[in-house]
Amino acid sequence: MDDERSSLPGHILIQASGNGRNADAAYLGPRYASVVLADGKPPRHTERPKGLDEAGFRRRNELQRRINDRFALRRRTAETDAYTQSYDQALEMMRQRDVFDLSKESDKDKERYGSHDFGRHCLMARRLLEHGITYVQVTHSNYDTHNENFNFHFEQLSEFDGPFATLVQDLVDRGLWDSTLLVVLSEFGRTPKINRRYGRDHWGKSWSMCLGGAGIQRGALIGATNEKGTEVTEREVDTGHLFHTYLRALGLKSQRHFKIDGRNIPMADPAFEPIKELLA
Repeated sequence: MDDERSSLPGHILIQASGNGRNADAAYLGPRYASVVLADGKPPRHTERPKGLDEAGFRRRNELQRRINDRFALRRRTAETDAYTQSYDQALEMMRQRDVFDLSKESDKDKERYGSHDFGRHCLMARRLLEHGITYVQVTHSNYDTHNENFNFHFEQLSEFDGPFATLVQDLVDRGLWDSTLLVVLSEFGRTPKINRRYGRDHWGKSWSMCLGGAGIQRGALIGATNEKGTEVTEREVDTGHLFHTYLRALGLKSQRHFKIDGRNIPMADPAFEPIKELLA
């Protein structure tokens, strides 16, 4: 990845609402937190103020940089470094704002993905991946069907299937499939039993997920449940196995460690290992 692309955020979260950075990077620090695109639109405040021309904008930023450098000589901390990195990245997002502008996509592609939120968000995800963003997350919600399960799921699944299939096909057609790990994952499953409100409640004992793309065997089916879907009967895995699998699929050695504030932190839980039969 070239310097211009790598100067953009590495983690983009596309969802219906919200802006700024999420507090989702844990001990990695705010530098690695996701930047939220509300409703798939460019980040807010990434347009230069109308009353400020380009030359004045550059002079103002240069003055601020000098003041920051002088301040850092005596008061530099992890927090000030994170602020400076965040500010510089915001300037870069302003310079490359077109990357986040879905209006640059063709009407044909907008029609292929659909005009609803999830369709537009999947199209934005493809656009960001094509411009070198390394990690893109798209949300699709309203599956919490404690009542009227069938009506909600017919609506949600019909909305999900088309854009998802289109995204997969585009990643293949545009040469991105073999370098992109695609993960479809939920928090938990739903009870196999229908409740008295025609709904399905939370079920953490068994549910499915989908992996594809970089480093993943095509067409592989791992594991099985009993005939009622209440218990895993074959090749049960959990998040510990999945993190090892993600890292290995991307060519990383998941048993390694990285340093955070002088401490060795394992990249994935050492008690687990990858789902080897799923890896290409």
